[in-house]
Amino acid sequence: MKKILSYSYYPGCSLHASAGEYDLSTRELFKALGIGLTEIPDWFCCGATPAHNVDELLSLSLCAKNLELAAKVEGDMAVACASCFSRLKTAQHVLGESDVKRKQVEKAIDAPVKLDSNVKHLLEILARDLGLERLATAVKKPLTGLKVACYYGCLLTRPTDVPNLDCAEAPTIMERVIEAVGAETVAWTHRLECCGANFTLSRPGVVIQLTNAILESAKGAGADCIMVGCPLCHGNLDIRQKEIEGVYNTSYGLPVFYLTQLLGLSVGLCADKLGLDAMMVNPLPLLKEKGLL
Repeated sequence: MKKILSYSYYPGCSLHASAGEYDLSTRELFKALGIGLTEIPDWFCCGATPAHNVDELLSLSLCAKNLELAAKVEGDMAVACASCFSRLKTAQHVLGESDVKRKQVEKAIDAPVKLDSNVKHLLEILARDLGLERLATAVKKPLTGLKVACYYGCLLTRPTDVPNLDCAEAPTIMERVIEAVGAETVAWTHRLECCGANFTLSRPGVVIQLTNAILESAKGAGADCIMVGCPLCHGNLDIRQKEIEGVYNTSYGLPVFYLTQLLGLSVGLCADKLGLDAMMVNPLPLLKEKGLL
C-alpha cells in the first residue's frame, strides 16, 4: 500500500508575489501526484536574504515562529524557495548549537523552539519521500529530447552542515528528479555558482556579470533550458536575460523553468496551470519544437 504524503506548506513571500507561477505549479503538481499541501495559517516572512545581516535575533525569531506555526499543521514542512529553505534550516542549526540564543528566541516568540521539525525542500519530497520510481510512473508526457541545465545556485546545498539536501559540492538530486521524467541533463561548469541574488537592485552590474557567465556556461554545454528551485535565481536568469544579451551582444534564448513547471508538464498538466505565460523568455517555441505542448 502506497504511503499517503501530506505536508504543511510554507510558500514564503516571493511565491505570493513575483514568483506566483512557482506557487501555482507547486500546488498543481503536488495535487496531480496525490501529495497533500496545507498552507501554514498566518505564516509570515522568514527574513530571507537581508534580515540576518541586520539583526540576528530578529532573523532567528522570524524563522522560529514560522516553525512553531508549522508544527500546528500535520506533516513535515514543505518549502519551495531556496532562500526560505536556507534560513529555516540555518535557524534550526544555530539554535540547536546555542542554548543562549535559543532561550533568547524563545523569550522573543513566547514559545518553545521547534528544533525537531523536518523542513524539506520540494526536491527532497519528490526524490525521497515520493521516490523517483513513483514519480516516473506518474509521467504522461516524457520530457524526451529536452536538454536541461540544472542550476542549484548558492543555497540549496550549502553550507555543508546546514541544508543536508545533497552533497554540497557535487549534488545530483535535481538531475535525478528531472531525468526520472525523461529529460536529459547536461554537464556544465556553473551549476553551483552565485547569480548575485538580491544584488539585482543594489548592484545590477555585478548580477549582469555573474548571470551572463551562468547563461554562457549553460548554452555552451548544449542546454535547451535552465531549471531552478529559487525565485531569486529565476529572477536574475529570466528577467534580466534580454538585458544581458544586449550588454554582451549575444543571444541565449534560454527559458528558465521552475522545477515544478517542467515536472508538471511531464505529468500532463496544461500550460495555464503552470504559469508559463509569466516567463520573460518565452518557453512555448521550445516546448512545441520538442512536442511537449
